[in-house]
Amino acid sequence: MRFGIHLGHQHLPGESAFERFKEHVEQVHLLRDLGFDSIWAGQHYLAYPLQFLQTIPLLARLSAEAGDMFVGTDIVILTVQNPIDIAEQIATLDIMTGGRVIFGVGLGYRDVEFDVFGVERKERVSRFEEILTIVRRLWTEDSVTFDGKHFHLRDVRESLRPMQKPHPPIWIGATNDTAIRRAARMGDTWILTTHASFPTLARQLEIYKAALKDAGKPFPKELARVPELYVAESDDAAFRECREYIVTKYKAYVAWGQERDVPKEERLDVPFEELARDRFLIGGPERIIQEIERGHRELGINHWLFRVQWPGMPQNLVLKTMRILGEQVLPYFHKRYPKE
Repeated sequence: MRFGIHLGHQHLPGESAFERFKEHVEQVHLLRDLGFDSIWAGQHYLAYPLQFLQTIPLLARLSAEAGDMFVGTDIVILTVQNPIDIAEQIATLDIMTGGRVIFGVGLGYRDVEFDVFGVERKERVSRFEEILTIVRRLWTEDSVTFDGKHFHLRDVRESLRPMQKPHPPIWIGATNDTAIRRAARMGDTWILTTHASFPTLARQLEIYKAALKDAGKPFPKELARVPELYVAESDDAAFRECREYIVTKYKAYVAWGQERDVPKEERLDVPFEELARDRFLIGGPERIIQEIERGHRELGINHWLFRVQWPGMPQNLVLKTMRILGEQVLPYFHKRYPKE
């Protein structure tokens, strides 16, 4: 059982991005000292009105503070990348971290991001598949020739290779059923979404297993989920302290059009109590332990990417929930599931 933190590197307009960055450095120091296993950063472009610190430079800087923790992208919007550039960027990061990078990728869903990079939404799947295929080949083959719909390479030779062999783990974030099948076919594991409720994830897990079988692949050693989590002294205190910040974030998701990609049985534009029910992990330590155990027992999740910070949340609350997690929740699991 591994535990990571998905850093909340989206910040409100008017805040000092430099001061917020320094707070992330402080957070990573604390996570390292508390014995967490990984840190993660997502990606968006033009996140107006929010300020969004970019993924790869942020992780490159924070990796110097991370000790032995893994460093993961959750997710790189692969659809808008150039395959040569992203292959070299991730290889560089893997070398800088001593081979501790996890390459998390996804399609993306925001029209503004596709528009400014000249990507047609209807072509996002074919671009994603071509880019991922090329990146993997650049990391493992001496010469790459590729003729696709979007990219054409002739005897391209990439001398910069990741430290991990054959390459960093490729984890695919997927929300809808079709994307989950693609994750089974093309990735090393699936990152379960934070937007789906527990019953939906249970249904989708069967889709994932069936797709793995069709692809002739075994169930992965690690299955990850990135849930919203907030832990405080009690259930009431936890809901009270995190509510306004999560609401702000999910209003942004609705405005950005995230609902177009969530399963049809899910909605994000609902009252907080309904949104949180059977979806988020919010409560005192005992409740959080129960919810993690449930996810592990019923879904097989064994690498958690907790999101504990949302736009506007003050640093004292972020550090508080990290400390409670590290001091009162993780020890239970470290004892019950000893690390190999």
